[in-house]
Amino acid sequence: METKIFQAEQLDYAAKLLRDGELVAFPTETVYGLGADALLPESVKRVFQVKGRPSDNPLIVHVADFEMTKVFVDNYHPLTEKIIQHFWPGPLTLIFPIKKNSLSPVVTGGLSTAAFRMPDNKITIELIRKTAAPLVGPSANTSGKPSPTTAAHVYHDLKGKIAGILDDGATQIGVESTVLDLSGDEPVILRPGAVTKEKLEEVLQVEVFLDKHLVKESESPKAPGMKYKHYAPDTPVVMVRDEDWDQAVEWAEQKYKRVALLAGPSITEKYQAADYYIFADDSIESATRGLYSGLRSLDEAGRSDVILAQVFRENELGAAYMNRLKKAAAQKYFKKN
Repeated sequence: METKIFQAEQLDYAAKLLRDGELVAFPTETVYGLGADALLPESVKRVFQVKGRPSDNPLIVHVADFEMTKVFVDNYHPLTEKIIQHFWPGPLTLIFPIKKNSLSPVVTGGLSTAAFRMPDNKITIELIRKTAAPLVGPSANTSGKPSPTTAAHVYHDLKGKIAGILDDGATQIGVESTVLDLSGDEPVILRPGAVTKEKLEEVLQVEVFLDKHLVKESESPKAPGMKYKHYAPDTPVVMVRDEDWDQAVEWAEQKYKRVALLAGPSITEKYQAADYYIFADDSIESATRGLYSGLRSLDEAGRSDVILAQVFRENELGAAYMNRLKKAAAQKYFKKN
């Protein structure tokens, strides 16, 4: 299969492909999604096949507006209207109970709930409208690897496997959306993202809880990224706390020889290394935007045996960054002797 790169003026053709059951990757403000018509179960099954993704992992349904969710949702949490007004379109996925048989179990992972998001990307919103159906859109990459933040990343992973990629440049945020479960009495964050616990609590004036349990092998996760290994390059990743960089670099050079650094300029300028991916500046925003690109770049360069990665405090946006980095590093921190 030839994988075509589409520009905004080719939306009609991209939408036709989706209506015909083909897969087309699309841009969002977070990462690129692998699109299929959410109402065509056979197309959705191909998403799992192309990604190599376990089929019990539910998919996020991307909509063009809140009205599109009403076809599927049984009832809404009392806070829904306030959340939608403040955070949609945007990097926030909401989980609702759904009407029986309104969505295929292939989409929901067999659950009685489904996840919905309105992405903050005008081209993709128009694509959904032209398709005249919501789109599933897990990250457009090989399952488990760093998510794609450019069309080139998608092409690298899925060339020849999907019909096309809608190119809108690099994403702005760089990590997947926050997933907020509204299917119970209390709002619970299942996956942290750019819409932080702090931002939600400020708007809602209620406590928002963080779900930290590990999903068992026999249990279906309610949201993507809760159960399986995610975001990991082939090159081993080790997280390094600010005070440990001198010893960590010395250790890595002795143990692995070829060392790569994934960090801000204030850290990378201090050390010699086989390879670097330097965040644009020392802020958590730059680190989050560059995390997946950095992991991909260093891994694909093939010049290093280990990647030493900068850590941040696990509050606000740092919670999203560290959630992904911990999984990429299999929870491994450098430990002093």
